[in-house]
Amino acid sequence: MNLASATALELAAAVRARQVTARAITELALDRIAATHAQLNAFTTVTTDRARAEAVEVDAAVAAGRDPGPLAGVPYAVKNLFDLAGTVTVAGSKINRDLPPAIEDATAVERLRRAGAICIGALNMGEYAYDFVTDNAHDGPTRNPHDLARSAGGSSGGCGAAIAGGLVPLSLGTDTNGSIRVPSSFCGIWGLKPTYGRLSRAGSFPFVDSLDHIGPFARSVADLAASYDAMQGPDPRDHACAQRAAEPAFPSLEAGLGGLRVAVLGGYFEKNCPVQARSAVAAVASVLGGARRVELPQAASARAAAYLITASEGGQFHLDRLRRRAADFDPAARDRFLAGALLPAAWYLHAQKFRAWYRAQVSELFRHTDILLAPATPVSATLIGQETMSLEGVEMPVRPNLGLFTQPISFIGLPVVAAPVHHVGPLPIGVQLIAAPWGEAGLLRVARVLEQSGVCTAPVARLAALAA
Repeated sequence: MNLASATALELAAAVRARQVTARAITELALDRIAATHAQLNAFTTVTTDRARAEAVEVDAAVAAGRDPGPLAGVPYAVKNLFDLAGTVTVAGSKINRDLPPAIEDATAVERLRRAGAICIGALNMGEYAYDFVTDNAHDGPTRNPHDLARSAGGSSGGCGAAIAGGLVPLSLGTDTNGSIRVPSSFCGIWGLKPTYGRLSRAGSFPFVDSLDHIGPFARSVADLAASYDAMQGPDPRDHACAQRAAEPAFPSLEAGLGGLRVAVLGGYFEKNCPVQARSAVAAVASVLGGARRVELPQAASARAAAYLITASEGGQFHLDRLRRRAADFDPAARDRFLAGALLPAAWYLHAQKFRAWYRAQVSELFRHTDILLAPATPVSATLIGQETMSLEGVEMPVRPNLGLFTQPISFIGLPVVAAPVHHVGPLPIGVQLIAAPWGEAGLLRVARVLEQSGVCTAPVARLAALAA
């Protein structure tokens, strides 16, 4: 079995059918990670002993005739801000390396383990998740498997590279302002940022409490849905986790569009949107019949308010670390956190009031539309170390503006699937599929239609073949 190209569900079916053991799959994954590390720098920790022990448990369940779970034997990895028992949760930082190892797994990790998945390690990220490129000052940059000179996106860059490079079929990241959607776009894979509060964040190192989401990455929609379903459910450990029963998305994938009303976001989302990003949205819209244009009210103001909330909450959360160990921060992250800590409280309160107004306006829009389409990033993967990019003839800083189209969406916690488009340029680029809160099942149905049409697919990067 070709681990690099097999889907998670194909691997799990083979394990359940006793065609391959979980231990054999684990060893193949460990070998592939070792072979690609020098190229990609996706992993910061490989949990070899843990992975082998979990594989033994899965194989024992199969041998005993017990249900090993829907993700039996599937290797996956997590952004290194998730707690893994016995491993230090570094969150991309130098400072956290002085912490003791976590004593228990994050809730999402525990739920994936119960589903039979095998945790094989922790992945590189931008320091404390305040980053869109994963050019980590302490662990080095993660490289894009499609072009090793380019960024994998951030802050969940290791997650994107590990999936696109065929190291694992599933990974788990976080998204505050776009940190699932930007790597998905750059690496040409599927990503899901669920509704705020849908999946438990317990055991993940926080960035901005009122904006933080967790979600999976995959190379197939079915894998994305199955991993999402495995992590659903209430959790008293996370105050923001909704106390509502799981609403499985996987069984409804083949239902098709089923009358879902689709529209393309215009206005703000067409400004500063170069040809490749526009072409990707048009290609997706052509499959879904989404020619109608609508606009999000005050999207630019929503992005500005998201910046204020991010900077203020992030700065306050890290204030003690900034006072004690400022020199140990990545300078770029430190300066942003310091600036946020100094923001007037009145600005933060005004941003939160605007947020409530904006949420109401967008809710009204969803009375007439089920799915919105928008670009995920203004450009495809930028060069590592690139400082500026040209948008509509204007030179703009790369790092803050990769979230140009993602921040107005996560600002009010809407669910989004990032869909990869590979045929509109030399590098892939992503499109956002956006729904009203709790609309994940509909999004994944639309994603499946796009996958079946061939417009949105996530092949393993060709450069990954160098390590095969």
